[in-house]
Amino acid sequence: MKAKIGIFAALGMLITPFAAQAGQATVVLDVHHAGCVLCGPIVKSTLAHVKGVTGVSVSQADGNADVMATVTYDNAQTSPAAMIKVTTARGYPAEVSKPAKS
Repeated sequence: MKAKIGIFAALGMLITPFAAQAGQATVVLDVHHAGCVLCGPIVKSTLAHVKGVTGVSVSQADGNADVMATVTYDNAQTSPAAMIKVTTARGYPAEVSKPAKS
């Protein structure tokens, strides 16, 4: 019986690092061609329907034709590439936002 418990404990320790890699992450996407009043909500809804996305906020800082989408997601279920693919399919090409230069 103790041998079986030891084996399960060892397996648990091996599996733990893989499970620890999964979790919440956040990405900011620059979404292009989204300048109309309805575009922001469409982008938000599109991203919210991606499996693994837990939160989306969309902002249009300066009235340009692009929006910034901040997406919180489970990185075990989706990725920024998958989100970009979905928005691009809806007519809103996107890319991961580059950090601002200081």
